Amino acid sequence: MHNVVIIGSGCAGNTAAVYTGRAGLKPLVIKGWEAGGQLSITSEVENFPGFPQGILGPELVENMKQQAERFGAEYMDGAVSEADLSKRPFRLRVEDQWIETRTLIIASGASARWLNLPSEQKLIGHGVSSCATCDGFFYRDKQIMVIGGGDTAMEEANFLTRFGRNVMLVHRRDTFRASKIMLERAQANPKIEFIMNTGVEEVLGLEQNSVTGVRLKNLVTGEETTRAVDGLFVAIGHIPNTKPFVGQLDLDADGYIVSHGGARTNIHGVFHAGDVQDRVYRQAITAAGAGCMAAIETERLLEAEGH
Repeated sequence: MHNVVIIGSGCAGNTAAVYTGRAGLKPLVIKGWEAGGQLSITSEVENFPGFPQGILGPELVENMKQQAERFGAEYMDGAVSEADLSKRPFRLRVEDQWIETRTLIIASGASARWLNLPSEQKLIGHGVSSCATCDGFFYRDKQIMVIGGGDTAMEEANFLTRFGRNVMLVHRRDTFRASKIMLERAQANPKIEFIMNTGVEEVLGLEQNSVTGVRLKNLVTGEETTRAVDGLFVAIGHIPNTKPFVGQLDLDADGYIVSHGGARTNIHGVFHAGDVQDRVYRQAITAAGAGCMAAIETERLLEAEGH
C-alpha cells in the first residue's frame, strides 16, 4: 500500500515527487512511456528560472529525479494501462501487476501529435519541434516552417515571426479550423506565407543531423517542391495521456482533465498536475508549479486522514 503514486516523470511529476518525498510520504513515481516528458526531447531550455546559461532538457529532468530520490521517492519503469478509481485505495495496473495507493497524482502529460515521418522523428530536437515558445528563440533571422491549420498553428506562426526571417505556414486543406480572429491575425502578418493544399513528404537534413529543408507535395496537382528551412514546428495539436481514466474522471471533449479547483479532480484523493490538465500554458515552469500544488494538497489530505 502506497501513500501516494505519481503517474508521469516530467516536470510536474518530478516536482510532486520532491514535495511528497520531503513530506515523508515515500512516493512511487511511474515513469510512463515517455519518461521525462516533453523535456526529454527538448535540446536546450533557456526559460527555466535559475539557469542563466540554460540547461539541456534531459539534464533538467534528470536533476529533478535525483533530487526526488534524495528525499525517498522511488521510480518504476512502465506505464499505467488500467485504473480503478471507483473506491479507495485506488488500483493501478502497470505491466502485469496491480498497485494500490491511498492518493494519486496524475501528471501523465500530453503527447504532441506528429506527422510520423521517419525523417521527422529522427530530427526531433534537431530542428523539428512542437513548441514555439520553447524553441523559437533559436531561429532568430532564420527560415521557419509551421505545419497546421488550427488556432495553435496560427498562434505559433505569429509568435515565430518575432524571431524568424519569415515563416511559411503549410496546411493540407484550403480551409482552416482556426477561429476567425486567430486566422485574420495571421493573414495580416506580412512575415507569414501561406502554402495551402500541401502535405509534408520528407524532412531533409538527416546527414547533417539538423533540418535543412522540407520536401512538400501539392495534394491537388501532385507536384513536389523543396523549400529550404532551418526549423520545422509541428502544430497539429496534443493528445492528453488520460486513456486509462476515461469514464471515471471528468474529462473535456479533447480528453484533458477538468479541474475541480486547485489540483483537485472530481474524485476525492485524485489530483492533477501539468499538461494533462493545462492546455493553455504548457511550460516546464507551470508544470512544476502544478506538481507542487498537487503534492501539497495530497499531503494535507493524508495528514487529515491520519496517514
